[in-house]
Amino acid sequence: MAKTIMIVDDSASLRQVVGIALKGAGYDVVEACDGKDALGKLDGRKLHLIISDVNMPNMDGISFVKAAKQLPAYKFTPVIMLTTEAGDAMKQQGQAAGAKAWVVKPFQPAQMLAAVSKLVLP
Repeated sequence: MAKTIMIVDDSASLRQVVGIALKGAGYDVVEACDGKDALGKLDGRKLHLIISDVNMPNMDGISFVKAAKQLPAYKFTPVIMLTTEAGDAMKQQGQAAGAKAWVVKPFQPAQMLAAVSKLVLP
């Protein structure tokens, strides 16, 4: 059975690029346009990984990750932040919130898939 990965980004084109790369690697994909939308889609179904942007309207990625980690079903779901933010302070906030990896845009799909394959839950 395919593993399911959620992509949270306010850019539809970025969700598409990431989605194509993930589907090409055999993953199922759930998309959300911001943190609020993503939280609404955390309905108890198994997610093997979450990839989230940091800067989004309604609810940013760091707030979303903190909120997701409060939910028992997603407490241990690994999170990769995919963002233009490369600053150490922002990375530390991400780690404190529970993010396991930080991929800076623009990124190579291969680089992102390498991070995914290391972190995705069994």
